[in-house]
Amino acid sequence: MYHFGGEVLIEDEFLRDGLQNEARAFTVAEKLHYLDGLAAAGLKRIQVGSFVHPKWVPQMADTDAVFAALVPRPGVTYTALILNMAGLDRALAAGVRHLSISVSASETHSRRNLNKSVAEARAQIVPILERALAEGIAVRAGIQSALGCGFEGPIDPASVTEIARAYGEIGVHEVNIADTAGLANPVQVHALCARVREVLPATTALSLHLHDTRGLGLANMVAGLEAGVRIFDAALGGLGGCPFIPAATGNIATEDAAFALAEMGLSTGIDYRALARLTRELEAILGRRLPGRMAHIDTGSSR
Repeated sequence: MYHFGGEVLIEDEFLRDGLQNEARAFTVAEKLHYLDGLAAAGLKRIQVGSFVHPKWVPQMADTDAVFAALVPRPGVTYTALILNMAGLDRALAAGVRHLSISVSASETHSRRNLNKSVAEARAQIVPILERALAEGIAVRAGIQSALGCGFEGPIDPASVTEIARAYGEIGVHEVNIADTAGLANPVQVHALCARVREVLPATTALSLHLHDTRGLGLANMVAGLEAGVRIFDAALGGLGGCPFIPAATGNIATEDAAFALAEMGLSTGIDYRALARLTRELEAILGRRLPGRMAHIDTGSSR
């Protein structure tokens, strides 16, 4: 029997993970519109974009401009993804105070994504983490493909816990476990989260980044809850997917996660109906139905 309670933080990554694969370019004004809509719906942490080279991810070329133009809403954290020291320089110049950076636990994924081995990527990330922390940035350090690799298959949990342990020793504020290819199952999620929690300082938060490739995204979220995780990534409408992994589909949908959590008695502060309206608007812009379920249900009816 599950016994849940308290508050859960959802970080919406639609504007980064959700848009990075889209052929349609979204303007700064459109991104600001969705930033405002997400915040108005109750999101407390929103990933605005990534400071990466526009040659590789053209959708993120205007992240600096979006940060310059956004009007922060009190109580909302506006975060971004960086990959290297150049990205950190840009983020600092833009005034960003919360950042994510990650390495992969998979050798093949690491080389496809960064053209570096896992060891090389880990060595490169250390001075970036240390500098960001010295600058007073709230740092989230991630482990991609932690629950399975789209190229290699299963990943040794010991490799994941070793990376997590190193992050904890550096002093990051949060460690993020990512099911980048959407290969995980609930038993696996629970076991790995419990194992990682054991090697982290009590003051280091643990979060989960879940994809719904095989329809187990929300089940995996529940397994994470049972393991004590209270921070989850999601994306409006269920958009997203790593561009370097075949068949890796979107994130769990923010509106679906918020609905499920509310039904289980957990507080997020999010109005999932407001998010459902945003998703339907987004579907009209993209010209296709998105994976999120609550946007296609009559949420105005009573139970």
